[in-house]
Amino acid sequence: MGDVVNLNKARKARARSDAKATAETNRAKFGRTKAEKERDRIEKARADKLVDGAKLED
Repeated sequence: MGDVVNLNKARKARARSDAKATAETNRAKFGRTKAEKERDRIEKARADKLVDGAKLED
């Protein structure tokens, strides 16, 4: 005879592996390093300062 399988545990294990796969693709798709975020923040601040300095009137 075969081994007894707890279907609840099997279902939950499959759901966990699916969630891990989804998380991995999301990390690759949306994840950015701290340095990249900081660089983008600095570039945005520089652009905002340039635009504000070029205003004719407030």
